[in-house]
Amino acid sequence: MSSQAPETTRIHNIGYRTYDGPRLGRGYARRALFSQSLRGAYGLGRSAKSKVLPMILFGVMCVPALIIVAVAVVTKAPKLAIEYTQYALYLQVVIGIYVAAQAPQSVSRDLRFRTVPLYFSRPIERADYVLAKYGAMAAALFLLTAVPLVILYVGALLAKLDFADQTALFGQGLVSVALLSLLFGGIGLVMAALTPRRGFGVAAVIAVLTISYGAVTTLQGIAYATDNLDPIAWMGLFSPMTLISGLQTAFLGAPPAFPGEVAVGAGTGVAYLFVVLALILGSYAVLMRRYRKVGL
Repeated sequence: MSSQAPETTRIHNIGYRTYDGPRLGRGYARRALFSQSLRGAYGLGRSAKSKVLPMILFGVMCVPALIIVAVAVVTKAPKLAIEYTQYALYLQVVIGIYVAAQAPQSVSRDLRFRTVPLYFSRPIERADYVLAKYGAMAAALFLLTAVPLVILYVGALLAKLDFADQTALFGQGLVSVALLSLLFGGIGLVMAALTPRRGFGVAAVIAVLTISYGAVTTLQGIAYATDNLDPIAWMGLFSPMTLISGLQTAFLGAPPAFPGEVAVGAGTGVAYLFVVLALILGSYAVLMRRYRKVGL
């Protein structure tokens, strides 16, 4: 019997080598995770199939703004057909679908495939992961909601509307969608992080953002129909979108959007501001607690 090894035999040295290159640290890892998550929210760096839905939703958000601008320029209208602060309210269904689709994509896969402990091995920590994911989701939402406002603003200037007025209104609109992005991004990630199953995450986000709005507006409509106007403003505290609507009415000069054009005064607006900030900070706290358990 021959003692010679077969020709296909190979000897591999798989010993580890030391790394003498630069150590980029937590800051670089956090920025890389933020960038990767933000790109992933629009399907960049992923398959073509992953780009379809976010890009379609982004286009749907921008098309009405282009139409409004075209009409204003052609007809030489004295003002835009819609306020900057109202734009996101009219397209809230699109925003809700986007959050429901992208929040689970951002966090559910890491939970499902158990890659979160690998993130926490080194050098990234739990707070870095949560900040990067939360920041990326909020930034993606801000792009989705702010770009149409930029289109409206540029169109208003092309239509030769008053520069000072349009700039002030545009600034109010940006503040409004920034708060919306933080609020919706936090709520969406919390709902998605509760389960590794993406389908359950999508359903949970839709339930919180869409069904709650339908329930609140229905109750407000009933209160208005029965001439019981006092509770209408307070009912808005129980839905994310009505929270943003009431807050911008109280502090950003937006027209009332509740039934009967019931306005939210400064006193009630303080309650709205408190609830919005509490939900944003609470979402961060819940995510930190959630990933403390996952990272074990």
